[in-house]
Amino acid sequence: MESGCWLVALPSIDGREYVYRVYAPGDALLADLFWEAWHCHDEGPFPRASDLFDAAVIRRVG
Repeated sequence: MESGCWLVALPSIDGREYVYRVYAPGDALLADLFWEAWHCHDEGPFPRASDLFDAAVIRRVG
């Protein structure tokens, strides 16, 4: 399995979008990428992000 870089954008209750870089295999499940980014955001100092999978934008960049 080849490792890749993914960008996961999460909308937040403050109207902003927070983007996280997630390193995972190319065949990673989108749900796993979403939860990795969401948990990273949830542990940070920023306003709560939406936990709706359909609200996230996920794309592979490398």
